[in-house]
Amino acid sequence: MAVAAPRALLITGTVGAAKTTTATAIGDVLGESGVSHAVVDLDWLRRSWPTPHDDPSNLALELQNLRAVASNFVQAGAERLVLAGVLESEEVRGLYEHAVDLPLVVCRLQVQLDRVDDRLRQRHPPGPELDWHLARSGELEQVLRTAAIGDHVVLVAEHSPEEVAREVLAAVGWL
Repeated sequence: MAVAAPRALLITGTVGAAKTTTATAIGDVLGESGVSHAVVDLDWLRRSWPTPHDDPSNLALELQNLRAVASNFVQAGAERLVLAGVLESEEVRGLYEHAVDLPLVVCRLQVQLDRVDDRLRQRHPPGPELDWHLARSGELEQVLRTAAIGDHVVLVAEHSPEEVAREVLAAVGWL
């Protein structure tokens, strides 16, 4: 059986849009289909404290870690690399593509903000962290729409994670 050339997919969307859930479900579908893959939540690649004053989102560390992780997964045989994270600009998209050193397709998950609010309220207890996420979700959704981020846009609606995963895979041509 011929091995496909490795490729990367970045699932993006506002906070609470189900990026990680969708990426995990995509991994499950790929695994069921016999496609070697890896799933990476980009948030964990930059999660450290304190962050540099000139890089509050810790992007430089995230990219450094992504470069190493992606290389390791590809060397281990991953044909597909599924990433979950927030992508706010084409400039940063280029940085991600350079870090993974693979062709990168981006799919933005679009979800109604009232559903996002419900998800965030389930995830975070009342307090400053929840307040920040609630405020950020609408702001970020507007940034993503205005910048037209994503080669593909998939509506999350009331679909199950597997249904969304299959829609994303069909949209990007990986099914």
